[in-house]
Amino acid sequence: MDNLTSPSPFSTPSGTVEAVALDPGHAFSKVVQTHIHLLAGLGVEGDAHAGLTVKHRSRVKKDPTQPNLRQVHLVHAELFEELAAKGFDLQAGDIGENILTRSLNLLGMPTGTRLHIGTDALVELTGLRNPCTQLDAFQPGLRQALLDKDIDGNLIRKAGVMAVVIKGGWVNTGDDVQVLLPPPPHRKMEKV
Repeated sequence: MDNLTSPSPFSTPSGTVEAVALDPGHAFSKVVQTHIHLLAGLGVEGDAHAGLTVKHRSRVKKDPTQPNLRQVHLVHAELFEELAAKGFDLQAGDIGENILTRSLNLLGMPTGTRLHIGTDALVELTGLRNPCTQLDAFQPGLRQALLDKDIDGNLIRKAGVMAVVIKGGWVNTGDDVQVLLPPPPHRKMEKV
């Protein structure tokens, strides 16, 4: 699956990058950029959450030696449109995402899905972002709006997905995103 020059039997139609963002501090929101640079095994160059081990403050307190499975945060732009219909006003970078995508069902992808972004970058999805209480400080009620239940009553987390960088490269607004599914059986993403 690392050979991206030949078609994968597990590839699906592509989406696009709508926006990219980073922040060198631990602010809740990230600053929109025209491009970001992904570093293999680390994350987004210049972003507070880049590194081999966990960088999210709550996780560092528990065990700073944990591997960083949250190097890159991705959110689908359609979520912002869904939330706008509920009265929330969200712009790119607002909920801390590094990459805002369009036309990708990020939440429905299995663990281990790889996204080839732009010319060189390759990330692997590790799990779902768990909506935190900071969302309510940003806009009251936002945390609950990012939680839902399926028809069987199972919790659905809609705050985006987390990934690790497999191959570094530049990611630009407007880049194509190619989805490379892992071989079956697929595992549903859990919170990380």
